[in-house]
Amino acid sequence: GVKLLVHGLCSNTTVKSLDLKGNNLRTVGAEALGKLLRQNKSIRSLILEWNNLGMWEEGFSFFCQGLGANNFLQRLDLRNNQINHQGAGELAMALKQNASLQELDLRWNNIGLLGGRALLNCLHSNKTLKRLELAGNNVPSDILKAVEQAMDHNQDRQTILSETQNRTYILSKEVLSLKDEKTKQFLDLMDTIDKQREEIARSGRMSAARVSQLQEALDEQHSIMNSLKAKLQMTEAALALSEQKVHNLGELLNATKQQQTSMAERHFTELQQQKQEGADREGRLLRDLSAASDKNLLLRNQVDELEKKCKVQQDQLFQVKQDLTNTTAELKLRAVQAEERLEMEKRRFKQSLEDMESLRLKEVDHMTQHIEVSERSMQDRIQRLEAIRIALEEELSQVKAAALTERGQAEEELIKVRNQARLEEQQRLEHLEEKLRLMTESRDGARNCCLKQKQMVAEAQAKANQLSLQADGLRRRLEELQQDLNSKEEEKVTEVNKVKVELQEQIGHLQAERTAQEGLREKIAALERQLKALSSNHREALLDKESEISMLLEKLRMKEADISRMREEEAQRASFLQNAIMAYLQGSPVGTHSSRK
Repeated sequence: GVKLLVHGLCSNTTVKSLDLKGNNLRTVGAEALGKLLRQNKSIRSLILEWNNLGMWEEGFSFFCQGLGANNFLQRLDLRNNQINHQGAGELAMALKQNASLQELDLRWNNIGLLGGRALLNCLHSNKTLKRLELAGNNVPSDILKAVEQAMDHNQDRQTILSETQNRTYILSKEVLSLKDEKTKQFLDLMDTIDKQREEIARSGRMSAARVSQLQEALDEQHSIMNSLKAKLQMTEAALALSEQKVHNLGELLNATKQQQTSMAERHFTELQQQKQEGADREGRLLRDLSAASDKNLLLRNQVDELEKKCKVQQDQLFQVKQDLTNTTAELKLRAVQAEERLEMEKRRFKQSLEDMESLRLKEVDHMTQHIEVSERSMQDRIQRLEAIRIALEEELSQVKAAALTERGQAEEELIKVRNQARLEEQQRLEHLEEKLRLMTESRDGARNCCLKQKQMVAEAQAKANQLSLQADGLRRRLEELQQDLNSKEEEKVTEVNKVKVELQEQIGHLQAERTAQEGLREKIAALERQLKALSSNHREALLDKESEISMLLEKLRMKEADISRMREEEAQRASFLQNAIMAYLQGSPVGTHSSRK
């Protein structure tokens, strides 16, 4: 069934999530799923809970190879799949090659110490995995803590990368918008210049038409002069009259010349005025551009300041939430301690304090009701703060004052409760707290030792179970032989002696096997002794692991220094981008056009 399903899904491009929980998938299913992961490019979530993929190493290795070759899967659920430390090693090799998986759930398997180390080592090269669940795998707590630290480091790195990508995207958008604005402004300037040129051409045409009219008038006057000269040559008698006419004509010519010169001067002054107006307009446009760039810089600075204020306010809200949770936890702990004190006093002072028990019970009920009411009010306030966080960013100071007053009220109530308690109860509580602390420390150490001893005992029990199975098989063989003897007694009475000899030989073998079992029991006792020795060795290993933890902390500090250096480099890159934008603004085509003019 899995083969047919995978054959249909290999070429599918629409299915995003696949859930095969509780289908008893084994070697064939693991190989088919490995082929699916190699060929499919659309599935983002794969749930394989409650199967048996880790029972056979070959099929699971093929599945891990397919996971390493896939670069599209983001979530993988492998809970309760009987994965051992070898399967965890195969998964670690696949995670080194995979660059898309973000969530991996391996709870309730049998990974153990070696598998946990392999997965921890692979996290140094994998930088995309955000969540890795390893509960119920007999993995030590130090490895789980190291895995959590690696996950937190990957999440911080991805958040930094996403922030840088968002910033670069925003800067690119701003650059494109500035380019569009500059192109629009340049086109507007070109349109204005074209309009001015058209106006200048029109004025030139008008002046040329006027000059042509004047030239035509001059030509007419020249023709009149020629006709007059001809008349003067033809008629000598009218010399005086012609001289007067010539004088009048000369005056007219001077007047026309003066008019021409005045008209030319007027046109020249108009052209100069138009040029000055065009230069003034260009200067105004350049000033507007510089003012717009200054406004953009101011807006960017304001946006940065607002982002910083938002971050500070978010940190303050987070601190307020932490304080509120701490106060609620303290109230709960104190209520539980008060109840325990009351129960101890009831047991010890039943005969002498029977009337005080009712009063104390009433006080305890009142305290529990008061604590519940305060917890509910605090939870309601937290929800309100979370719901109205965006609207109350400007009123954080008032919220702080309210929180301080509430904290003062809670402290006053706690002081009242402490005054009501007796001094003897305080001494007993201190003694009990010291005992509890010592017991918790000893319990943690005992739990760690018990877990390790349970692993060794489980292995020994598995071996003992195998031996018991062998003994049961031998007993079954004895029973079968006895049945054969009972059936053949009537037919082969003569062969009873031979069968007895054979039975005696088999009994001898069984006795030898019993002696071997006794030897195995002695080996089990030796193994228990070895467990004790291993517990002592494990303490030394814990010391070594503490040194390794210190080394890992130093490495984390180095990585934090690298992250700070990367942040500084990103800030330098942002400053370089801003300088490039400013240089681009200064070296825009508008500036070059104005310089050319």
